Amino acid sequence: MTVWELRHTTLADSVLEPMLTQLAHEYFTRYGDATEIHRYPADEFARPHGALLVLLEHGRAVAGGAFRRYDTTTAEVKRMWTHADHRRRGLGKRILAELEAEAVARGYRRVYLTTGWRQPEAAALYESAGYTPLPSHVDEASGVRLLPFEKALA
Repeated sequence: MTVWELRHTTLADSVLEPMLTQLAHEYFTRYGDATEIHRYPADEFARPHGALLVLLEHGRAVAGGAFRRYDTTTAEVKRMWTHADHRRRGLGKRILAELEAEAVARGYRRVYLTTGWRQPEAAALYESAGYTPLPSHVDEASGVRLLPFEKALA
């Protein structure tokens, strides 16, 4: 029997080590640089304006994601991740839905997010979850072409 736990946490939580390590590896493998993982201070993903969620299966991190304040009505989703051994199980969509619910509870009315052009599976996830694609642009800090999305929250 699978034992699931959805944990609200912080970047200091050691359970996130696989998530952060694999995210850095993904960024480096796809874009040649992993500095994005350290781009925002940890407190931006903490209450009252942010959140960081991790889904544990039998105590091990299998999926996670976060949001930070983008503006007074918009949460920006960041750090979406599913463990490589657990992809294609709907866990990313589950984390995204949990982040959206938490954003609504915090008073946000819109979600904004970006993914890189070398992450078509992420773009497909966001579109399947009802996000609207916005015009792409190049991130000045990294030089990566970003694919932005938005979604109004109920």
